[in-house]
Amino acid sequence: MTTPAPYAPLTEILDRMARAARAAGRDPEGVRLVAVSKTQPWANIEPVLAAGQTTFGENRVQEAMERWTPHRAGLTLHLIGPLQTNKAREAVAFFDVIETLDRPKLARVLAEEIQRAGKSPRLYVQVNTGEEPQKAGVIPAEADAFIAACRDDYGLQPEGLMCIPPSDEEPAMHFALLAKIAARNGLERLSMGMSDDFETAIRFGATSVRVGSALFGARVPKA
Repeated sequence: MTTPAPYAPLTEILDRMARAARAAGRDPEGVRLVAVSKTQPWANIEPVLAAGQTTFGENRVQEAMERWTPHRAGLTLHLIGPLQTNKAREAVAFFDVIETLDRPKLARVLAEEIQRAGKSPRLYVQVNTGEEPQKAGVIPAEADAFIAACRDDYGLQPEGLMCIPPSDEEPAMHFALLAKIAARNGLERLSMGMSDDFETAIRFGATSVRVGSALFGARVPKA
């Protein structure tokens, strides 16, 4: 077995996550790092992979398939970007977790594709906690009804919630709101917290944090 090669940024983030969990009275093993590899060149991803990181987050189905198909074995891949219904079949086949279930049409199509494929990725409902018009996600006032519809109308079993707080607001109140919605709906998973605020998210119960720039450096702009 190959020994993972240490990679300082990954070690630092995992250490910070563990300290935040212990400070909140939580088991560090209860919080997973999703390394946000979207738009990153392979040269940036390779040392993180070599250091033993096995869970990665991607924004686009096609980009993820091109990047990860040759390296797919042993990895857990999260779709963390908006999912178009015409990509649902590929997403169901390729991803282990889809974090962006956010509307009835997508729920219906995912249910159809899951039935057809005979397998289901784990599903999170995305909540637009800041009710920002430019962002995807169900608004908080409609979250309970949408979660119920996923279960009762479409036969889906979402296991968690995801949010992206507004960049100009204190994230803690958004994390607290997401945790409250999850608790009253019996959902155990919370995907919240990114490079600038993942320690706060852990304090409010995050079970996974999505870290990109702190791990890989600044995002590479598309040409």
